Amino acid sequence: MNGSLPVLVAGGGIGGLAAALALVRQGFKVQVFEQATEIGEIGAGIQLGPNAFHAFDALGVGERTRSKAVYTDCMVMHDAVDEYQIGKIETGEAFRKRFGNPYAVIHRVDIHSSLYEGAVATGRVEFFTNTRIEKVEQDDANKTVTVIDQNGKRWKGQALIAADGVKSVVRAQFVNDPPRVTGHVVYRAVVDKAEFPEDLKWNASSLWAGPKCHLVHYPLRGGEQYNVVVTFHSRKQEQWGVSEGSKEEVESYFQGICKRAYQMIELPKSWKRWATADKEPINNWVWGRVTLMGDAAHPTTQYMAQGACMALEDAVTLGEALRVSEQDWEKALQLYQQSRIVRTARIVLSGREMGRLFHATGVERLVRNSLWSGRSQERYFDAIEWLYGWNATNCLEQR
Repeated sequence: MNGSLPVLVAGGGIGGLAAALALVRQGFKVQVFEQATEIGEIGAGIQLGPNAFHAFDALGVGERTRSKAVYTDCMVMHDAVDEYQIGKIETGEAFRKRFGNPYAVIHRVDIHSSLYEGAVATGRVEFFTNTRIEKVEQDDANKTVTVIDQNGKRWKGQALIAADGVKSVVRAQFVNDPPRVTGHVVYRAVVDKAEFPEDLKWNASSLWAGPKCHLVHYPLRGGEQYNVVVTFHSRKQEQWGVSEGSKEEVESYFQGICKRAYQMIELPKSWKRWATADKEPINNWVWGRVTLMGDAAHPTTQYMAQGACMALEDAVTLGEALRVSEQDWEKALQLYQQSRIVRTARIVLSGREMGRLFHATGVERLVRNSLWSGRSQERYFDAIEWLYGWNATNCLEQR
């Protein structure tokens, strides 16, 4: 009866495009609704673990994405006060053999373009820009979902995937839970290679952990640019959102760190300022034929570097759930939810703990610096198996 209807996807970001690709691969037609005036992405660099590349492969855009990534030699953490190397995970041949895919860094725009190009190439995804979904209605008898946009126009489909981000309108309708503002502020910038310090031009994802602050840097776009991210505990009451920042504010929070790390603060010509938040994990994402995905389902802080990766995993898992459930939406959405809630909640809760670890002070800082002393690479790999061991063949077994 409703099989000819499209599946509706709210949101044209990474999660929404990944969902569209997963759905097309299961034989569905898809309509994607994006509130911005064009399908695109903003932001800077992000990190991709092997789990993300497994997802890209499952979505049919693996090679397209690989061509735009920078493959790092390691992930390394230093103490920003005294330059002590706290820990180092090598991401070369042994890492790839263990997890079946590489670790890489990439510009967010390049991920988005790979997914978008892949979706367009299918010929089965329609895009509607400047379209904000504001309300959802369901017809249980006919098993349809109708969304209503900001102009009152009604769009009918056989299901709705709400990938409408951290301030999801769909989640607000069904849950309406408040954000948990962390008080941590993130500044992000991209710096050209020529302006980046020679003694920091490492082919690595690098983190400098300081008292109530930290810095991250890594290469982008073939090493022609570097991503710079600084985070600190704000002295004032923060409101969740993005604004323009200032170099003076950043400088005021990084007194006392080593010169080698501090020189990164002098580099950017403009800064974007994010006051961060997450939400408490919830144990239900499904209402009839409506489900949440990506940041709409599990908004998290940046400390696990897994926000985009989790959205990609969500999409693949939804596709697999539909496949094994023979496109029975009720069964598939329950299986999707069952397979994702605990894993994504672990990311949210682990992110909070990593934030504490990165920003440790006093004796806690010294304890942190001793945690991985003498650890072999194999033991590092064992510790991250739960995270990077995910793939499309085991995604329905995660609990």
